[in-house]
Amino acid sequence: MENGLRNPGGTTGKVITCKAAITWGPGEPFVIEEVRVDPPQKMEVRIKILFTSICHTDLSAWQGENEAQRAYPRILGHEASGIVESVGEGVMDIKKGDHVVPIFNGECGDCLYCKCEKTNMCERAGVNPFMTVMVNDGKSRFSCKEGKPIFHFLNTSTFSEYTVVESACVVKLDPDASLKTMTLLSCGVSTGVGAAWNIANVKAGSTVAIFGLGAVGLAVAEAARARGATKIVGVDINPNKFIKGRAMGITDTINPRDFEKPVHECIREMTGGGVDYSFDCAGISEVLREAFLSTHEGWGLTVILGIHTSPKMLPLHPMELFTGRVIIASVFGGFKGKTQLPNFAKECMQGVVNLEEFITHELPFEKINEAFQLLIDGKSVRCMLYL
Repeated sequence: MENGLRNPGGTTGKVITCKAAITWGPGEPFVIEEVRVDPPQKMEVRIKILFTSICHTDLSAWQGENEAQRAYPRILGHEASGIVESVGEGVMDIKKGDHVVPIFNGECGDCLYCKCEKTNMCERAGVNPFMTVMVNDGKSRFSCKEGKPIFHFLNTSTFSEYTVVESACVVKLDPDASLKTMTLLSCGVSTGVGAAWNIANVKAGSTVAIFGLGAVGLAVAEAARARGATKIVGVDINPNKFIKGRAMGITDTINPRDFEKPVHECIREMTGGGVDYSFDCAGISEVLREAFLSTHEGWGLTVILGIHTSPKMLPLHPMELFTGRVIIASVFGGFKGKTQLPNFAKECMQGVVNLEEFITHELPFEKINEAFQLLIDGKSVRCMLYL
């Protein structure tokens, strides 16, 4: 054993046979099977996954909520951490043995988007839910034992003992960092914290409303608390989430089912006209409208974080924007992954954000179906699967 890899020198350049959780159809139970993982090609990295957790985006993809994005068989998963097993031609910033997290929204560093400080999009390796193969040759690096290709997911496919990703989607971490907790930086925590810090730029003394208290919503709360927000209102139809929410910064809670009037009216009464910032972490058009209307006229800002399924459109009339309210969406919290995430990781190591609080369950990889059920039942914030 060296750097967490079994016989690291014996697999470079070779096909690896390992276990992966495969989804064969919408909502069908995950099947743990042996798969073949090809070596990384030019500007690619093969990673030994040590921890992976489950995000609501994985749940939506597994259930096939967006028919246009369905592709089977597929290896889902996009929140993980691990150790680099090997790198392909041209990869200079990552080497075998590095501790890393894969990210679904990459940063190649060379395209027009990456060179623009106004965005964290990337022309080559940005998030693309329709992408099912590698950029280099349009082929999959996964296959069944009999040779049938298995599709990739969100640039990462972490429900596998080994995965191959674009080098632009790999972030090197301090080797002293806990890989288990750093797993959360692949998606949920970075998305929520970044939305509060990078996109909204929450100010001390401000008021915040968060719609949906999953991992992303709780990350927004942690970030708003760290910035000194004085009132942080958490909205959810699952009252069990309020206990965890209060521990992570929520000051006031609203269960829409407990009120006859719209939630935005409740919030505007509580805050003297509306909050300074609202965050839609639910991905439901009606909820997005409530989040928008809960902000203060003149300066209120709503940040969209929830994944909305097609073909629903924005639930607003253009004239409603003339009240001075602003609405914007955020991908990966506005973080440029390779250049900005390492510093955020250091802040987490220093305790600015307590990552341990987000991990509510831990299970072996083989119990992935149980982990998904915990999320469906609203019992887990993040269930950590160890491989």
